[in-house]
Amino acid sequence: MQRAPVILVNGFEPFGGSPVNPSEVLVRALGANGSGRASVVAAVLPVVGGRDGGSARERLDALLELHRPDACILFGEAHVRGEVSVERVAVNLRDYRIADNAGVVVTDAPVVPGAPDARFATLPVHAIVDAVRAAGVPAGHSMTAGTFLCNEVMFHALDRSSRSGVPGIAGFVHLPQLESQHRIRPCDARPITEAELLLAGRAVVDAVIDAMIDRALHA
Repeated sequence: MQRAPVILVNGFEPFGGSPVNPSEVLVRALGANGSGRASVVAAVLPVVGGRDGGSARERLDALLELHRPDACILFGEAHVRGEVSVERVAVNLRDYRIADNAGVVVTDAPVVPGAPDARFATLPVHAIVDAVRAAGVPAGHSMTAGTFLCNEVMFHALDRSSRSGVPGIAGFVHLPQLESQHRIRPCDARPITEAELLLAGRAVVDAVIDAMIDRALHA
């Protein structure tokens, strides 16, 4: 690429009664540490659905307009999963099993009226999984980001990308809960350590940069 790519990394604030969200911890670290090969912009989204003021999508739109990133990597928490999960598909559906942080529950509503039923991630899904595994952190593919805020912002970013080209590519990565969270709400899924969290995050960003450089070289 003729210039360093701009990568927007987004996490979410805590939700569901947890005092922390591993995606927020991760993106703050990624933004602080940066990358020698890309401009990394980090932001934390509110766990608020819809398009109104204060929503995750309003915040994401503002970030996309301001930074016009080549890639948008969305991170979120899936505390019942024991590995880093790279999502393949976002569905055009909002169907919350719990209330968002504004106390709203939505059932059987589209993310974007009139848009396709689903959109595929445009991040290099397989390369990301391979890179995270190579970093020594359990990882795998996932076919669904659910129907809560994680799916909502993933579908929104992909739909916006298909219509305007910004972001250039996008997708979503789910993270296990941290060990500190697991002590409060234990489950069968293996938690992630903060060291593993940072290793995984750097691997995701590096895999995306490699893919963009390779694509530019073969364009």
